[in-house]
Amino acid sequence: MADWSTRLDELGIELPSVVPPLAAYIPAVQTGSLVYTSGQLPMVAGELTATGKVGADVSAEDAAEAARVCALNALAAIDALVGVDAIKRVVKVVGFVASAPGFTGQPGVVNGSSNVIGEIFGDAGKHARSAVGVAELPLNAPVEVELIVEV
Repeated sequence: MADWSTRLDELGIELPSVVPPLAAYIPAVQTGSLVYTSGQLPMVAGELTATGKVGADVSAEDAAEAARVCALNALAAIDALVGVDAIKRVVKVVGFVASAPGFTGQPGVVNGSSNVIGEIFGDAGKHARSAVGVAELPLNAPVEVELIVEV
């Protein structure tokens, strides 16, 4: 088992409480050696950190910060299920960006998730990824992120 808990402490990152599901799903599920998270919104203490469309209501920079929060929420869901130290590697990040017409910077926004994963996991955090622009997200969130990790 890796010691990701110590790495989080070194970085001064405290995983948040698991965000309660907004509908009929669970935050994370394990099948075999993989853990899949449900899509995580940028929730802090029960509130979205930003709302609206990226490229209109939310800057790309603020959306990238929101994507970082999403990734930490996903890690919290994994931690609650199997413990963060059980993670062997991050396999995939999927990011959805609520995009204003003409906004094409989805990869830069989802970098907010990828960058914090890289800071925490180093080479074990190198992952496949999708960054998809969408018309709407739940609660008018600007970004939603899900993770797949190997344990």
